[in-house]
Amino acid sequence: MGDGSWVGLDVHATSVVACLIDEATGEFRALRVPHRTPELVDWLGSLPAPVRVAYEAGPTGFGLARACQAAGLSCLVAAPSLIARSPAARGRKRDAGDAEQLARLLARGELSPVRVPEPIDEAARDLVRAREDARADLMRARHRLSKLLLRHGVVYEAGRAWTGAHDAWLRRQRLEHAGARAAFEDYYEAVLQARLRRDRLDAQIAQMAAEPRFAAQVGRLGCLRGVSTLTAFALCVEIGDWRRLSGAVIGAYLGLVPSESQSGARHTRGPITKAGNRHARRLLVEAAWHHRRPARPSREIERRRAGQRPQVRARAEAAGQRLHRRWAHLEGRRGLRSTIVATAVARELAGWCWSLAVMDD
Repeated sequence: MGDGSWVGLDVHATSVVACLIDEATGEFRALRVPHRTPELVDWLGSLPAPVRVAYEAGPTGFGLARACQAAGLSCLVAAPSLIARSPAARGRKRDAGDAEQLARLLARGELSPVRVPEPIDEAARDLVRAREDARADLMRARHRLSKLLLRHGVVYEAGRAWTGAHDAWLRRQRLEHAGARAAFEDYYEAVLQARLRRDRLDAQIAQMAAEPRFAAQVGRLGCLRGVSTLTAFALCVEIGDWRRLSGAVIGAYLGLVPSESQSGARHTRGPITKAGNRHARRLLVEAAWHHRRPARPSREIERRRAGQRPQVRARAEAAGQRLHRRWAHLEGRRGLRSTIVATAVARELAGWCWSLAVMDD
């Protein structure tokens, strides 16, 4: 024991419970403290130094961690999924108990920190996730509209849906009853608004991806098949500092490796763990589907590769050939379902993305 304080914080929007361990006396104290960040940082600064603080990552964000850092306080933002929890604590959740557990684990060095992003990186991530919400809203709006028409026996059979021709066909539809017509107009307007919202966010992302902070990495990642500017930018802001990972561990970091169960001689593998960032994992799986077919010359790919160094272009070309061979082997020779193959290819694609992201400019 020595001088100083260990503090675990259970942080909510309008309340904060702190558990304080005084190193000099070994005393535990749980108390409610100010929830506004400036007042909370002032209270932490009044404790016996050095002060070490921990709280769980969550919807309150990283403002408290940045404020503590600016005040010269050590603050760790803990990964919630990696906090050890006792089976006896199930069914008994208390703010004071959560704060005490954080303080104890912090003092023992058993908390896994998450990376605290810079404000500009967090803003970019907010933009990417707003675009993902817009994509999901557009998909739901389209489903509502198409299912309304299906209930009335109206089905589009002239080609792919949600193209210009399909939009012209939708504008020509006139349902029989007034109530159905009003519902159709409302659903169609919702589709138009969601599409405009998505397109507006796409334009903002393209503008931000061209900024010097992101342009180099986005440009290198965009050389890969299936990785557009939007996907490359989203991967950069979701993963952040690529150099803290390696090609061998990035698949596990994104939850793309199989779960395992081993006991004695029994060793089985199950579905992927789905740990880590689900946004980046979804983007990689979507990109992996582009490698189902052999690579062919593409104006879009050539446009994205224009101006890149020969080493970058060569690595991206090697990645496309390797990933297609991998897909053909798993689906053809081993007979795996295409969804499983896409996940396996996405895991390998994550490694190729890492190798391009960490290449020196």
